[in-house]
Amino acid sequence: MSIRFLNLLALLLIPSTFVGQDNVGDESTVRYPASYFSGWAPVTAQDMMDRIPGLSSGNNRGGFGGGGPPGSSRGGPPGSSRGGGSGGRGFGGGSRETEILINGKRTAGKNNSTGGQLTRIITEQVDYIEIIRGTSGDLDVRGSGQVINVVLFEELSESTLQYDFSGIQSDNNTLRPMGTFSYSGQAGGLGFQLSASALEPYFQNRSKENSVLGDFSPNDRILEESETKGTVTTLSSNLDYEINNGSSARFNALWLDGSGGTELTRNTIDLKQNPNQNLFQEEDSPSSQENWEVGGDYELISERGNRFKVLFISNSFTQATTRERFDILSKGLREKNLFLDSWNNTKERIVRGSYTFDIFEGQNIELGAERAQTILDSTLALGVAGSEGNPSVLTGGLIPVSLPNANSTVEEVRYEPFLIHNWIISSRMSLETSLLYENSEITQRGDVSKERNFAFAKPKVDFRYDLTPQLQLRGTIEKVVQQLTFNDFVAATDDQDLDSNVVAGNADLRQEWYWNYEVNAEYRLPNDIGVVSGRLYYEDWHDRIERMDVTVNENQLLSANGNIGDGEKYGLEVRGSVRMRMIDMPNLLVTATQEMEDSKIKDPFLGIDRRMLSSWRGRNTLGFRHDLPNLSLNYGLDWFNMFDGSRIKYDIDDIEYGAGDPLWVAFVEWVSPGNTVFRLDAQRIVNNGEFCRERQRFVGRISSGILEEIEDQCSTSGPVVSLRITGTF
Repeated sequence: MSIRFLNLLALLLIPSTFVGQDNVGDESTVRYPASYFSGWAPVTAQDMMDRIPGLSSGNNRGGFGGGGPPGSSRGGPPGSSRGGGSGGRGFGGGSRETEILINGKRTAGKNNSTGGQLTRIITEQVDYIEIIRGTSGDLDVRGSGQVINVVLFEELSESTLQYDFSGIQSDNNTLRPMGTFSYSGQAGGLGFQLSASALEPYFQNRSKENSVLGDFSPNDRILEESETKGTVTTLSSNLDYEINNGSSARFNALWLDGSGGTELTRNTIDLKQNPNQNLFQEEDSPSSQENWEVGGDYELISERGNRFKVLFISNSFTQATTRERFDILSKGLREKNLFLDSWNNTKERIVRGSYTFDIFEGQNIELGAERAQTILDSTLALGVAGSEGNPSVLTGGLIPVSLPNANSTVEEVRYEPFLIHNWIISSRMSLETSLLYENSEITQRGDVSKERNFAFAKPKVDFRYDLTPQLQLRGTIEKVVQQLTFNDFVAATDDQDLDSNVVAGNADLRQEWYWNYEVNAEYRLPNDIGVVSGRLYYEDWHDRIERMDVTVNENQLLSANGNIGDGEKYGLEVRGSVRMRMIDMPNLLVTATQEMEDSKIKDPFLGIDRRMLSSWRGRNTLGFRHDLPNLSLNYGLDWFNMFDGSRIKYDIDDIEYGAGDPLWVAFVEWVSPGNTVFRLDAQRIVNNGEFCRERQRFVGRISSGILEEIEDQCSTSGPVVSLRITGTF
C-alpha cells in the first residue's frame, strides 16, 4: 500500500472543514500533553491512555477479578510460564509487546509491574504521555514493539488517597466484594505509592459430556458443577527517590496471601447398562498461596551523560493444593477413592548492572551483565483406593502410588553478559544491534539427580525507518531463547483429564529457541484520526517443547513435556484504531484486529506434520469506545472470536479438538461532578461463553488407530456483571 494511497484515504475520511494538529515529533516520538485529554475529563493515567488511538481500549478493566483464587492452579510463579514473555529470557531483553514506563523508568519487578500503577496515578500528576517509536540509550527497555512513557510533574501538588470498590455478580446470585486503597504523593525528592487490596475471587463452571465407544454405541453422560472461591490480600509499595540531579533510586515490594479452593459435584450416567446406572462423586480441593517480591534499582548519570544502573529482584511463590475425590454412596455416605497433595515453592533472584556511554554523536554503547537464579522445590503424593498395599496417612488414608520424579528440587543459575549498540542514523532512521551471551547450569536433586550446562549466543538487529513522520517501517532479526517451565521437570497434577491423575516430569528438558524474522509497518493517520499497523513474521523453531512419550511400564502409558524437534511458525497481524470523524463522531474510537497464523512440526506420536500445540489459526476482534463529555459518560463493547480449528492437542493416547463461542465484554462508565467514577461491566451477556471440546481416546497409543471412546463436552461459566466505584479523598 503506497504512501499516496494512505494519504488519499485519510483525506477522504476526514471532513474538509476539520483542521487538526499532528503530534508526531522528532525521533519518531508521538507526544500527548495533558491538555489533549481535557475534553474527556479522565481521572487516572489509565483513563488517559484509553483515549489514545492504537492503545488498549480499556473495555476489559472492570475488575472481574480473574477466574479463581491464586493457588487454584499451578501457574503464576517465576519461571513457571514457558516463554517468559515474547522477548525470551532476561530482564533487559525487551519484547515485541508494549512496554510501559513512568518517567522513563520501569519497575524492577515481575509481579509488581509498572502497568499496574497506572490506575493509581491521577491525571493531575501527569505532564504528558509519549509513544516512543524509535530507539534510545536513555530507555530502560530494548527492542520493544511499542514503548509508552508516562511523564509526571516533578513536584506533586498534594498527596492523594484513592479508593476502588467492586461488587461482582455471577448468574447463580453469588456476590463477591473487592476493595483497594492506595496512597500516593511526594515529600521532597521522595515519591511514593502504597496500596492494599482485599478480594474474594469466585469462578463457577457447568459442563455436560456425552461419550460413545469406539463402535459408536452409547457409553456415558457426565454432568459437572464446580465452584472455586477464596480470599486474597495484597500489599504493595513503590518508592522513587531523586537523590540529586544525577542520581536516583527506586524500590518496590509486594506481599500476597491467598486461600480458597474448589468444590465439585459429578454425576456419571452409565448408558451401557439397562437400566442406566448413576454414579455420584464429589471433589474437594483446598489450596493456599503466598507470594512476596522486593526489587529496586539505582541509577547514576555523570556530567558527560554516561549512565550507570544496577537493579535487583528477589521473589518467592509458594502454593499448596490438596485434591480428594469421593464416591457418594447410599444414605449420604462418602467413600474416598483419590488423594492428590501437591506443594511447590519457586524462588527467583536477579541482579543486573549496565553502563551506557556515547561513542559518537547519535551513537551509544550499553555494556552490562545479568545473573539470575531460579529454584523450584516440589512434592507430590498420590493415593488411590485398592485392596493391595498398606494405607498411609500421608496419602489421605489410601494406598500410596509411587510416582517418578515426585519429590525434586530444580535449580538454574544463569549468567548473561551483553553489549547493545544504539545508533540514531538520522531523524528518520535508527538501528539497534545487540549481542547477548547466555551461560546456564541446571541442577536437579531428589528423586532424580542430574546436572547440565547450556550456552547460547543471542544476536538481534532492529532497524526502523520513517518514510514520513506518519509512516514507520521496522525490520527485526533475533534469536530468542525461551524460559523453561520448571514444573515440566517434576511430576504434576492433571486437572484436565479424569482418566489421568498426574503428568510425568522430564529431567532431560532443554531450552527451546527460534530465529525470529519480522517486518512491521505503522501508519498514523493525519490529524490524530487513528493508527493502522501490520506485522508479518516467520519463526524458525529448534528443540520445540511439546508432549512426548516417556512410558516406562507399558501397563501405564505416560507422557510429559519434552523436546520433540524443529518446526516453523508464520503469521500476519493487522490492527486498526480510528476516531470516527468521517461521520462527525470524533469521540467514537473503533478498534479492530485480524490475526492469522500457521505452523508445522512433526508429531512424535503419529509421525505426521501438524500445527504446533500453542499455535492457532487466528482470531479477530472488534470493539469501540464512545465518550459523551457533556454527560460525563462513556461506554464501549469488545468482541473476541477465535477461528474454528485453532485448538488441537495431541497426547500419547488421545487427540482433543476445541472450539468456543465469541466473547463479548461491555461497559458503561459515569464520572460524577466530584470525580467519583461509577463503572458497570458485563461479560458473556450475549451468549454463555460456551466452550466445547471433542476428545478421541485410543486403545493404547494413538498410533494404534484403534478408537476406544469419543467424548463431547461443553462447558460454560455464565454471565458476570460487576459494579466498580473509584475516587479520591
